Amino acid sequence: MHGVEAPNIIHTNTLAENLSDIQEKDRYDVVLANPPFGGKERAEVQENFPIRTGETASLFLQHFIKILRAGGRAGIVIKNTFLSNTDNASVALRKQILENCNLHTVLDLPGGTFTGAGVKTVVLFFEKGKPTQNVWFYSLNLDRNLGKTNPLNENDLAEFVELQKTFAESSNSWSVNIQDVISSGVEKGQPTYDLSVKNPNKKEEAALRTPQAILEEMKVLDEESAEILESIKNLI
Repeated sequence: MHGVEAPNIIHTNTLAENLSDIQEKDRYDVVLANPPFGGKERAEVQENFPIRTGETASLFLQHFIKILRAGGRAGIVIKNTFLSNTDNASVALRKQILENCNLHTVLDLPGGTFTGAGVKTVVLFFEKGKPTQNVWFYSLNLDRNLGKTNPLNENDLAEFVELQKTFAESSNSWSVNIQDVISSGVEKGQPTYDLSVKNPNKKEEAALRTPQAILEEMKVLDEESAEILESIKNLI
């Protein structure tokens, strides 16, 4: 908490608080958080939440939504598998976010952004109080590997910050209509609110040649080399 001489920090288990006990006076305008991944909470703690799950990050996400005021904004780091997990809790939580909040931006971060996380992460940016209609995705692609001695810096995010102002499309960014997401799920049997959408603007890499094609090219090159050598022999 740089520059805060006397921060009001309370040492407690936030998840032990029952969501139904949170009143308007307890709510905030902004929540910025990087909740722990992979932890498991006891059954009695899970009873404090409408969507029961042992996954601490999913419990924290419910807490963040609850403590936001109407119109409140959030930026939450969470593992990228949350976008596509098919367990009942993840599907219900994605549905809750999309129906009660405007999830306007998803920032897809490269591996190694958070040392020790062990998984790729995304940042969810949403505003509470109105449903999501469109989600703007940005995939951060860097030409270097990230780590403790080579961390993410402000310049790395410059394009994201600029494009996000207007939700512009680029080779790294695209928008998805939530109704399309829901319809896609219905076609597969039931809406799962799967948000693991591939970048439609990313150019497909050239397909690797088959071994047979490589051998054929080698044969042609060998024949050409043999002809050249024969021509040289005739000149000697």
